[in-house]
Amino acid sequence: MLHTFSVCAYKESPYLEKCILSLLAQSIKSNIIICTSTPNSHISSLAKKYELDLFVNEEKNGIANDWNFAYKCAKTALVTIAHQDDIYDKDYVKYVLLSKKYYKDMNLFTCASQTIKEDGQVKNGLIEDVKCMLRLPLRIFALSNIPMVKRLSISFGNPIICPSCCYDKSLCGEQLFKDRYSFVVDWEALLRLSKDSYRWICVERPLIYYRVHNLSTTKLCIDNDVRAKEELLIFERLWGRRTAKLLMLFYRKAESAYK
Repeated sequence: MLHTFSVCAYKESPYLEKCILSLLAQSIKSNIIICTSTPNSHISSLAKKYELDLFVNEEKNGIANDWNFAYKCAKTALVTIAHQDDIYDKDYVKYVLLSKKYYKDMNLFTCASQTIKEDGQVKNGLIEDVKCMLRLPLRIFALSNIPMVKRLSISFGNPIICPSCCYDKSLCGEQLFKDRYSFVVDWEALLRLSKDSYRWICVERPLIYYRVHNLSTTKLCIDNDVRAKEELLIFERLWGRRTAKLLMLFYRKAESAYK
């Protein structure tokens, strides 16, 4: 197999099994492993039930460390760090492998998503439309290896859904995420990856269902204001302090989708 789903499992999520089932239902089979820094009977029983390898991270140093651990545990070059709350379309791996077949220099694959709300309904809105617009430069595949094009797609916010990303470890390096942040870990990694000449491929099809609920990391970071503080720091790196503050006036409206 050419691809691995490294599932990041945390505590006792009621959604973990649904995530695993969506990975097992892929039209093209993939390796599936579970990685956790909070081992418990719920996670281990699901790993045993579906005969999946379970890796325990003994270093409890935050989300970046957890993601790096999941990234490193994959034995294949292509790896998707799957979040336990989300569901993947059956053709996700199919599009990853097709993209890699035609673009050997692809080090990042991403796609559109649909949002699952707290009540279980799938509902997209203005935020998804804006993200789609921001991803437009990446859909011009002939140009999506140019650093300026990649940077443009993430300069007005991060429209790339983290669990939608498949990374080529042979082109991305061994240490993908930095532990300086708690929320914008993926955005900061994208900024670094955008500087090289490898290609990003964005398939504008909803190949992942992204779940938003009251215990999600996104919601918790909004409630304790971590998200706003860290996003401001990224905007300052991109645009400078004055412009960053103006952009945040618009960008913070996005938080209403998670409240």
